[in-house]
Amino acid sequence: MLLKGGEISRYLTRPDPSRPGLLIYGQDPMRVAMKRAEAVQALVGEKADEEMRLTRMPGAGLKKDPAQLIDAVREVGFFPGPRVVLLDDTPDSAADAIRAALTDWRQGDAVIVVAAGGLSKSSALRKLFETHGQAVTAPIYDDPPGPEEVTRWLADVGLHEVPRDAMKEMMLLARALDPGDLRQTIEKIGLYKYQDPAPLTPDEIALLAPATIEAELDELIHVVAERREGDFGPLMRRIEGQGISPVALCIAALRHFRALHLAAADPAGPGVALARARPPVFGPRRERMARQAQSWGMGPLEEAVSTLLQADMTLRSASRAPQMPLVERALLRLAMKPRGRR
Repeated sequence: MLLKGGEISRYLTRPDPSRPGLLIYGQDPMRVAMKRAEAVQALVGEKADEEMRLTRMPGAGLKKDPAQLIDAVREVGFFPGPRVVLLDDTPDSAADAIRAALTDWRQGDAVIVVAAGGLSKSSALRKLFETHGQAVTAPIYDDPPGPEEVTRWLADVGLHEVPRDAMKEMMLLARALDPGDLRQTIEKIGLYKYQDPAPLTPDEIALLAPATIEAELDELIHVVAERREGDFGPLMRRIEGQGISPVALCIAALRHFRALHLAAADPAGPGVALARARPPVFGPRRERMARQAQSWGMGPLEEAVSTLLQADMTLRSASRAPQMPLVERALLRLAMKPRGRR
């Protein structure tokens, strides 16, 4: 059975112990590790390690000794309760050993949980699990956690009712952080709000959220695109202090303004253009960029792209001009651009 969309997160929080195997795979090792840990805990509980109901083995070792998997699956535990055999970093070469274990699996045997990296459509592991009548396949994509998952993580730390404005901030944070960092941030918020009956506020989230370079860089470019020159200086100083290179800053700004220019030029409107861009722009960020494109218009955006292209060419030339001041001057000129001229 191949899980899709919201089924993936829902199933991994409550996996079916009557199914013999579960394949969890994806490009991001951190996301796969989080989902794997979540599924294993749901199957065998928190004390599985100390009660010897969880057997770990490297998936790469199965090719040399395939019988070890069948032995581990059939082993009778000393403590009562469900059991799991966890295979980590599993390559396609382990598919035959896993197929044999799935074929011989009986109710009461340990559930086989297989974790793997990115698998192609022709992967032997994928074909095995997707075509098996009872095993389950859960692909883990690089999409940010959705509202359902964030709500569940908040509930896990005791925050069962989160106001709409605070939830909106949490979803913005979910797009800016890796899932592991987001989970740690939510746990920190839970500790901060322990035994505090007052509702969670956006200010508290901002206080406890980590300031990532990517998030601050993104916000700096939004400040420029929204022509908020008063906010530019302090944010620019923070970005500069974090060691980001002038070339990286210029490329990020150029990418943003090119996207705005294409959005402004699309007859269907900026919102539609950004939604069908590659990669597409989602949610509040799309709404924000659509407003920016409408505010600038095509002519000024062409000039903005030209300004940034010129700065980029100068950075890559033999010029001895100080690079960061050069980029800062180009961005500040855009942030101070008068409104209303199309």
